[in-house]
Amino acid sequence: MAAPQGWGYSRHMAIAIGAERAGDVVREWRRRRSLSQLQLALRSAVSARHLSFIETGRTRPSREMLLHLADRLEMPLRERNRLLLAAGFAPVFGERTLERPEMTPVRDAIERFLAAHEPYPASVHDSRWNLVAANRGLEPFLAAIAPELLEPPANVLRATLHPDGLAPHIVNFAEWSALTLRRLEREVSISGDPELAALYDELAGYPGVSQDIESLDADVRGAIVVPLRLRHPDGELTFLSTVTSFGTPLDVTVADLVIEAFYPADEQTGARLRTLVPAG
Repeated sequence: MAAPQGWGYSRHMAIAIGAERAGDVVREWRRRRSLSQLQLALRSAVSARHLSFIETGRTRPSREMLLHLADRLEMPLRERNRLLLAAGFAPVFGERTLERPEMTPVRDAIERFLAAHEPYPASVHDSRWNLVAANRGLEPFLAAIAPELLEPPANVLRATLHPDGLAPHIVNFAEWSALTLRRLEREVSISGDPELAALYDELAGYPGVSQDIESLDADVRGAIVVPLRLRHPDGELTFLSTVTSFGTPLDVTVADLVIEAFYPADEQTGARLRTLVPAG
């Protein structure tokens, strides 16, 4: 079955057609959301009997029914395409590359945000934490990372927590790594992405990485926000971070994009950054 022209058609989707049934995918995501068949049936306004028949393959659901169940299960767009392909339907959600002409408004929005945030660091990554774009505010910190960790596709978390990456320069590495892994753990749970799960296992095995937030100092656990504290020749730099995503995306690529912006947590950090990254 050919995907609509201009839409992404990943290898794992192609495998899904021959190896999965739609009912298996529905059951997988129902269990991932810790829902019984009755709970999902009530949430979806269908009978538990009909839902059971869908999961066991005794009935062939329509595309509309599958999308309805996917919406109630809050499945990522990529997984909704996977569900449709498993049922023999064409995917509904596009997966266009950022270079395509119709993605110009998205590129422009990203570029405006990154430029406006300078001299403070900001980057864009996809759902698997692969770096998509960054502003000049990030450049002073890339020099501390081994070049091989920055080879495309550079993974933001690997470059941060790897011993040849930013890790030796993070003053509060135990706290930052524990919170980073907790965030990644949530993303694995929400997305069900095996590549993210493999990334979690890899990062958890790095020297000094902590997985136990409960063992952190009580002052840290009681803090409002845990800053990122970096050693720098000009003095310690302290940052707070925010995360932004596109609202109401209907394209897999756009839905996967995350903008992470860092703000100075004190005036000294802001002043140093304004010196390190002169106005462009």
